[in-house]
Amino acid sequence: MLVVHGDGRLEDAGVRDLPHYLSGGDVMVFNDTRVIPAALKGVRPARNADGSDVEADVNLVERLDDQDWLALARPGKRLKPGDQIVFSEQLSAEIVEKRPDGELVLRFSQAGSALDTAIEKVGAMPLPPYIARRRPADASDRDTYQTTYAGEEAKSVAAPTAGLHFTSRLLNEIDAANIIRSTVRLHVGLGTFAPLKDEQISAGKLHEEWRQVTPDVARQLNAARKAGHRCVAVGTTSLRTLESAATPAGEIEAVTGPTDIFLQPGYQFRATDALVTNFHLPESSLFMLVCALMGTDIVQAAYAHAIREDYRFYSYGDACLLLP
Repeated sequence: MLVVHGDGRLEDAGVRDLPHYLSGGDVMVFNDTRVIPAALKGVRPARNADGSDVEADVNLVERLDDQDWLALARPGKRLKPGDQIVFSEQLSAEIVEKRPDGELVLRFSQAGSALDTAIEKVGAMPLPPYIARRRPADASDRDTYQTTYAGEEAKSVAAPTAGLHFTSRLLNEIDAANIIRSTVRLHVGLGTFAPLKDEQISAGKLHEEWRQVTPDVARQLNAARKAGHRCVAVGTTSLRTLESAATPAGEIEAVTGPTDIFLQPGYQFRATDALVTNFHLPESSLFMLVCALMGTDIVQAAYAHAIREDYRFYSYGDACLLLP
C-alpha cells in the first residue's frame, strides 16, 4: 500500500498498516454491494441450414426490467436483432435491440427471481478484461472477486475492488483500533471502469448508478465528523456515494436512488476526508477523481513512484491510502 499525503510525501507500507494511519473514532465507509456472476457464455444458433453456430461471450451491464438486460457481447458484428443466444437448456435470450455504441438489449426466456437464479447458475464472475484475456473466471473467483463484507443484495456487475483488500483479519484489526466501520451501497456498473467519453466530460456527468445512504448511517457520519473524526471512504464507489449525498454545507443526507456524479479537478469535497483505493487507468473517471482529491501533480508523482517500485495496478492490484 502506498500512502500519499496532502503535502506530497509518499510512504511505502502494507494494507495491514492501515490502522496506524487512522485514529480511534474515525469512520471507514464500505460499499457492501454484492457482485452477480454477470459473464455468460452462450451460442447463437445458425440462422439457416448453410450457416454455422457462433459462440457468444456476454457481459451483463444493467438490468432494465424483470426480463430485459443491457449487455455487451462478442463477436458484436455477428449478433443482430432477432437472434437468439442460448446459455443453457433453461436459459436463452433474444436480442431485441442493438444500440449505436454496440450495446445489446437482451430479453431473457425467464424473468424476475427465476432469471436471477438462472444467471447465478450459468454465469461466471465478470473479471476485468485484462484478466479475462489471460484466463477464464473459475470457481475461486466467486470468493476472491467478492468483498468479505458484501450484503445480500446482488446487483453489481463489477466489484468495488478497493474492498477486496479487506480480509476478516484486517477488519478485526480495524475494530481493535476503535476505528468505526459503516456501510453504504452503490451497485457498480461497468461504466465505472470504462474510459471516459468526450460527452461525459463536457456534460460533467457519468452513467447513472443506484446508491443508498440510510438515515442511521447519515447520522453516524455527521456525528463523527462534528466530533473531529475523519470519514474514510473505502473505494471510489463509496466516495461517490458520500459526495452525492452531501449538502453544500457538508451535511450528509439519507438518500436512495440514482446518481451520475462526476468528480474531477476543481471539485470541493464535502463529505470525504480520506480514501483507500487502487491504482487506476489514466483515462478513466476514477483517475480524475483521485486527482480532484489530491491534486494532479501529487497523483502523477505517486503513480510514477508506484511504477518504479513495482506496485500492481488495477482491480487485483495494490492499494493506496490518500490523505489530503
